[in-house]
Amino acid sequence: MIIVMFGLFLLNLINNEYFAVKSYHKYKVEELEIRNNLKLGLPSQNEFHIEKEVSIFFNNQNDGIFYDVEALIYYDGQFIKSKFAEIEVSKKNFNLIFQQGERISLSEKEKSKTIFDKFIYSIESGDIEKLLKDKEHFNTLELINHSDREFIGYGHNRIIQYIITFFVIFLSLKIIFFYEPKKNLFQKFSTIFLLLIIIQIINSYLIYIFNANDLEIKIYYILSLLNIIVNCSIIYKITK
Repeated sequence: MIIVMFGLFLLNLINNEYFAVKSYHKYKVEELEIRNNLKLGLPSQNEFHIEKEVSIFFNNQNDGIFYDVEALIYYDGQFIKSKFAEIEVSKKNFNLIFQQGERISLSEKEKSKTIFDKFIYSIESGDIEKLLKDKEHFNTLELINHSDREFIGYGHNRIIQYIITFFVIFLSLKIIFFYEPKKNLFQKFSTIFLLLIIIQIINSYLIYIFNANDLEIKIYYILSLLNIIVNCSIIYKITK
């Protein structure tokens, strides 16, 4: 049973510290890209128009790259023809990156024709959203070394949650393999469930006090561990 308990705990630890963090970051990046692309506009019928800025005509596209491109830039009076182009979101700009082509400028300031390997046209936009990293972007070690006290508190709380998980796994396996059904079974399990809720409520209150800068980290751990030990001891006696 001990091997099973440690195995389950280890799987939970690896998932939370590595896979969940990586998956969450990837999800947030893709979500942000979708929102920014929606603000920019979506290509349809081999055309792509950004209002009052530029129109792009292309033969086909694949993975965000447009091929056999012709573009009209209204503000500068430019006509661009290139083999392929892509759109990049950078800081507060949308960058249109044209590769291997030629540019004709017919503005009042410039009348010229140039051949380029790479040409970038930037469109400023105050609507671009940046990726703001929240607590779920970091593993426990990164959280407790963060400059923001709320992030630090979340990191220490995650350690306490691992300890709670360890005890819950242990008690669950004890119930599954060693508990003999007796009278008032529903009442016993209702009491266990209530005690687990009490553990989390007390822990939430302690981390709230810590984040408010009214509790030292040592005191937080002492009170949290005391909370876990007392309530888990009661649960252990109930399951005898």
